[in-house]
Amino acid sequence: MPRYLARRWWAVLLTGLIAGLAIAPAIHTRTRPATLIVTVDHDTLPADGYAQARAHVRASDGSELRSVTWRLENGRSLAEFEHYASDARLRAGVTPGDVALVAIAPRFNAERVEIKLALDPVDQFGDGTPDFLRLQDEDDQIAFRRWFAFLAESTYVEKEQDRPPEVNDCAALIRFAYREALRRHDGPWASRWHLPSLPNVASVQKYDYPHTALGAELFRTRPGAFAPEDVANGTFAEFADAETLRRYNTHLVSRDLSAARPGDLLFFRQAGHRMPFHTMIYLGHSYVDEGADWLIYHTGPSDGHAGEIRRVTVGELLQHPQVCWRPLPQNPAFLGVYRWNILREAD
Repeated sequence: MPRYLARRWWAVLLTGLIAGLAIAPAIHTRTRPATLIVTVDHDTLPADGYAQARAHVRASDGSELRSVTWRLENGRSLAEFEHYASDARLRAGVTPGDVALVAIAPRFNAERVEIKLALDPVDQFGDGTPDFLRLQDEDDQIAFRRWFAFLAESTYVEKEQDRPPEVNDCAALIRFAYREALRRHDGPWASRWHLPSLPNVASVQKYDYPHTALGAELFRTRPGAFAPEDVANGTFAEFADAETLRRYNTHLVSRDLSAARPGDLLFFRQAGHRMPFHTMIYLGHSYVDEGADWLIYHTGPSDGHAGEIRRVTVGELLQHPQVCWRPLPQNPAFLGVYRWNILREAD
């Protein structure tokens, strides 16, 4: 073959090879299967019960997605979510942890995005109660008050054998009503406490006990503002006596009884008693009787007797034969009306 023809042949072969190499990636790109792409506006949220993240899913090839569904993984007790078509919204609970939103659509492999829920250490009032426990929403505040009052009164109207065995003094009555007021109130829960009927009141929505960063340990037992290490150093406990409830879990509203709202507490200190601190619950309206100024309390054990739950009106208490039990500003044994720290609001 003449030399000039050989050179031309190699030039044609080289040109074809280069063109083939250029075309191959394009063919591969066109044949690569489309995937789901999930994006989220926040991949870290404070576990404060209110923070939200929004997720969106799309196809990598721009095609329309049909029948998109979402699933929340490893996070039912950590967060709640709702979704519509290609978008989903996640609301953080009050327990730190990692959750994942998974998008699913026909013809595509499922795709996930992870969101970290971090401990929220804020204590805006410096009273030792973390903000993740506070009920800032008015509906939640109302729900807590009503459930707390209802549950306290239910222990009075129930048959003795159906009452929670733990309720053996004034502080125990309060701890029971407080804890159970923060649960989800469904049929199995009502059956557990032998409640024949429930009030037409929504449950607290921000969180449900014991799904918080503190778990079952709701009551603060030491002075000081909240710090992250308090989650695990014994500062919070399931048990608290009347004095501890007053000092570290509630705050003074007034020494005037007219300032009391349903679910508030009245505290007394009777010098010389074996258990000097005593507390009563202001119910306001009764769930079983007429009137709007009811109080309920447990007498606590005395002189070898187990004590009992009593319900009285404010008027009756103001006429108590022992002046030291009258809730009047001039009574030094009456410490005042106190409100739970989780209901605390800026002055």
